[in-house]
Amino acid sequence: MVDHLANTEINSQRIAAVENCFGASGQPLALPGRVLLGEGILTKECRKKPKPRIFFLFNDILVYGSIVINKRKYNSQHIIPLEDVTLETLPDTLQMKNRWMIKTSKKSFVVSAASLTERKEWISHLEECIRHLLTKTGRQPSTEHAAPWIPDKATDICMRCTQTKFSTLTRRHHCRKCGFVVCADCSRQRFLMPRLSPKPLRVCSLCYRQLLAEKKKEAEADLRQTEPICSTIQGYEPSSGEDSDKSDDDKAERWPADTEFYTSPVSWSSFHS
Repeated sequence: MVDHLANTEINSQRIAAVENCFGASGQPLALPGRVLLGEGILTKECRKKPKPRIFFLFNDILVYGSIVINKRKYNSQHIIPLEDVTLETLPDTLQMKNRWMIKTSKKSFVVSAASLTERKEWISHLEECIRHLLTKTGRQPSTEHAAPWIPDKATDICMRCTQTKFSTLTRRHHCRKCGFVVCADCSRQRFLMPRLSPKPLRVCSLCYRQLLAEKKKEAEADLRQTEPICSTIQGYEPSSGEDSDKSDDDKAERWPADTEFYTSPVSWSSFHS
């Protein structure tokens, strides 16, 4: 289908129509060899509540945006390279059915289709495009993915300390490492994660300690590699590097970082019951 539609007038017209709907706020989408394969409305599970989003599947990218006027005006355009995408089918919940997760290195999120057949079609076409693209580029499937943000309504209490109750005055925050909903006291730290952003991002207390430990291990590994060279330099004494940021007063964590929230059969509404 891609070879048949590439560089045809009908394909150019379809892509031009999508560009026109996004207007000046969107990026140009027409490229030599790029083909628009399908489009449709999916429900995206956002932070505050599920919202309808328009999705466009190309042979090399997935584009989605907010609907202002269907088939006439869209905004908040997002472009995801398909070679960075991994899909994961999810079980239904009381609120949402026909769900699956779109995972990438920078952002991961959950969407749902209107029917099981529609979900199968989306996943089938996406996987076929991803396989074709990876074969063409010679790249391996992506293995590192950003954690999806757990929706605000999934919990009324902080998922780290399990003590702070959220209210109008007590805001919810999200850890950029694990995606958990946490209070301000449990997410005071920032950590630089270049894969996600050039700026330090908010992380919860547990993820911060884990990231520091990983950074320390990497530094020690680098130091061991340089030790043979340094030992030949007279008077050189490398640092012990045994400083620790851990406190004996740290509370025991009740929400492990490796908790598989989205694969849990428990619905959000009964998560803390």
